[in-house]
Amino acid sequence: MKITKLYFIITLFIGLVASAQVKELSLKEIWGGAFRTEGLQSLHSMKNGNEYSVIEQDAISGAINIEIYTYETGKKARTLISSSLNDLSTFQGYSFSENENRILLSSQLEQIYRRSSKGIYHIYDVPSKSIFKVSDKKIQSPLLSPDGNKIAYVLDNNIYMLNLTTGQEVQLTDDGKKNEIINGITDWVYEEEFSIVRAFDWSADSNKIAFLRFDETEVPEFSMDVYGTDLYQKQDVFKYPKAGEKNAKVSLFVADIAKMALDEVKLGDYKDFYVPRIKWTANPDVLSVQVLNRHQNNLDLIFVDAKTKTPKVVLNEKDEAYVDITDNLTFLDDNSFIWTSEKDGYNHIYHYKETGELINQVTKGSWEVTNYYGFDKKNKKICYQSVENGSINRDIYTITLDGKNKKRLSQKEGTNDAEFSADFSFYINYFSNATTPYEYTLNDGKTGKVVREIKNNKGLLEKLKNYNVLSKEFSEIQINGDTLNTWMIKPKDFDPGKKYPLLMYQYSGPGSQSVKNSWHSANDYWYMMLAQQGYIVVCVDGKGTGLKGAKFKKATQNDLGNLEVKDQIAAAKHFGALDYIDASRIGIWGWSYGGFMSSNCLFKAPDTFKMAIAVAPVTSWRFYDTIYTERYLTTPQENPKGYDDNSPINFVDGLKGKFLLVHGSADDNVHVQNTMQLVEALVQANKDFDWAIYPDKNHGIYGGNTRLHLYNKMTNFIKNNL
Repeated sequence: MKITKLYFIITLFIGLVASAQVKELSLKEIWGGAFRTEGLQSLHSMKNGNEYSVIEQDAISGAINIEIYTYETGKKARTLISSSLNDLSTFQGYSFSENENRILLSSQLEQIYRRSSKGIYHIYDVPSKSIFKVSDKKIQSPLLSPDGNKIAYVLDNNIYMLNLTTGQEVQLTDDGKKNEIINGITDWVYEEEFSIVRAFDWSADSNKIAFLRFDETEVPEFSMDVYGTDLYQKQDVFKYPKAGEKNAKVSLFVADIAKMALDEVKLGDYKDFYVPRIKWTANPDVLSVQVLNRHQNNLDLIFVDAKTKTPKVVLNEKDEAYVDITDNLTFLDDNSFIWTSEKDGYNHIYHYKETGELINQVTKGSWEVTNYYGFDKKNKKICYQSVENGSINRDIYTITLDGKNKKRLSQKEGTNDAEFSADFSFYINYFSNATTPYEYTLNDGKTGKVVREIKNNKGLLEKLKNYNVLSKEFSEIQINGDTLNTWMIKPKDFDPGKKYPLLMYQYSGPGSQSVKNSWHSANDYWYMMLAQQGYIVVCVDGKGTGLKGAKFKKATQNDLGNLEVKDQIAAAKHFGALDYIDASRIGIWGWSYGGFMSSNCLFKAPDTFKMAIAVAPVTSWRFYDTIYTERYLTTPQENPKGYDDNSPINFVDGLKGKFLLVHGSADDNVHVQNTMQLVEALVQANKDFDWAIYPDKNHGIYGGNTRLHLYNKMTNFIKNNL
C-alpha cells in the first residue's frame, strides 16, 4: 500500500513538472509579438554587384545611417550617409538615382491609403556630401531622373519638376484639385486594385516625363465619418467608383523638359478603358502604355513615338475571363521585351521582338511562374520563382533567354524567395516552411550554393520548445471533381477515437492561396491555441484560388461565391464524415472575401455549419469597386444574377446557427455600409446574431489593443458556440 501511494505521488510530481514545462499559447503573447520572427531589412544592391546598402540606427548616438556592406563577407565597407548631418534629424527611407550619385531621403511620412503616403524629402549629393530639402511641403511619389539631375513629384494633385543643376522648378500642371483632377498619381481604385500610386515615369535620357491625368468629376463620392475624440466627428469624402458606376476619365501626357512642351497623347478609339501601366522603353523616344478595356479581358500593349505622339499596338492579350496586370514587362537593350502571360493556361515567361513578334516562350509546363526577378544580361538568363515543385511550395530558378539550361537554385522544400544583386552574381535566399522559421542566406547566383548564412530564427525555435506548438498536416482532398490543397491542425493529445469540433478558415478570393508551406502567421498561432483547447482547425483552398492554372483560378468567373461556397460546404461534409470530427459542431470564419464566404456558408448550408464569423465582409458586390468586382463579374447592369444570387444580404432567411459580424467604421476598402446593410436585412428577418463595430479602424482593424480585443471576442464566440 505504501509503495503504491509513493508511486502515485512520484508519478503525479513528474506529471506536474512536465506540464509546467509546456506553456499554453495566449492571445496576449500572439498579438504582443512574442513569436515574431527576426526579419532581414530590405536592401539596395549597389551597381557594382559586390555591395549592398541598408538603413541602420547607431546604438550609441541614435543616428540613422545608410551603411554599405560587402555581399561575400557581410562586413561593413563604409557609412554612406548619417542623419547627424545638418538639416536632417532622421529619415525613414531612401532611393538612389540610377548612377547612385544622388540619394532621395524620406521623412515625416504620412499614410493616405493602403500604398500612398506623403512626406518631407531631402536629396543627398554623394560626391559633394551636400544635402538639401526638395520642398517645405509634404509631397507625393518623388522620382529622380535616371541621370540624377532632376526630380519630379506631385503636390496638391499637380506634377512638378525640379532641375537640381540649375535650381529651376517647373510646375507641369495647374488644374489639380481634390476630388476632381489628379495629375501624376492614381485615384483610389487604381491604387487599391492595380497596386500603383505613381502615375508618371522618366524617359531613359532624363529629358521627358510621361504622366496620367485622372478626371474624377463624374465619379460618385463616398463619405466616411471619422469620430476621433473631438466634440464633433469629421467626414472623409473621396471618390469611389462602385461596380457599374462611372470611373475617372484617364488621359496621357508627355512633357518634353528640354523644349518646355506638354502634349496629350491620343491612344486610339477606346471608349471605357484603364491605363494600368506606363513605362519608357530602352529607347528614350518610345513610351510603352498598357490599355485595358473595362471588362479587363482585352489588353493592348502600345508603343508611343514621343516625337510624333503616334501610338502603335505591338501586342494584344485576350482572355475569356480577365488579363492580369503585372510589373514584369522588361525591355532589353535592343528594345525586345520580356512579358508574362497565362495564354497557354499557366502563367509563363515570353520573349518578344520590339515589333511585338514572338521570339519564343521561355518557360513551359503545367505549373505557374509566381515571381519574375529580372534579366541577367551578361549571361542572358532570366531569374524567376515558380511552383514547379508542388503548388504549396516556391523555388528559385534560372533559365536562358532561349528557354534552355533551366536550373533550380533553391535546395530546401518550402517557400523560397530571392533578392538578387545588381549583376545577378549573388542572391539572398529567404526561406521558410511549416516547421522552419525564416532563414536568410547569401547564395551564389549561378549555382545556388550557400556562400554564408546571414540570419536565422533558431532562437525562436528554442523558445517555442516551451510551448505546445502544433504542426500543420498538409494533404489533398477530392471535392466536386477537383483536387484541393488543405492543411489541418489537431490537438496535441489527439485521440482518433474521440469526436472533435471543427473550425474552418478560408479566404477563397480569386487567385489567392491560404494553403502554403511557409512559417506561421499570427493566425496560425491562434489556430494552435484553439487546437490546444480541443478544436481541430482546417483550411481548404477551393475553386477560384491560385497557382494551379488559369482554368482552376477562373472557374468562378461571373459567378463569385457559388462554386467556392459549394467547395467549402462539400469540404465540411467531407471532414464531418471522418470518425474523429463531430459533424454537428462545424464552424467557419474569414476576413474580407473570406467573410463574404463564411456568411454565405452559414446562410446557405444551415444544417452543415453551426456557427460563422465574418470580419469586414463584402455582403453585396454591388457595394464594391469597379476594377476588382467587374474583373470577375462584369457590371451589375450586365450580370445582375452574378451579383445577387450569391450576396449574403439576400440569404439571411437561411440563418439558423450563431453568427458574429465585425467591421471597422473607417474601412475605406470594404465599406462599413456592407455590414450595416446586412444588419438591417438580419433585423428585418428577425434573426438573432452578434456584431461589433471598431471605431475609426480601417480594413485591417488594428492599432493599440484592437487586434487583441477582436481575437478575444472571436475566441470567446467560438468557445461559447462551437
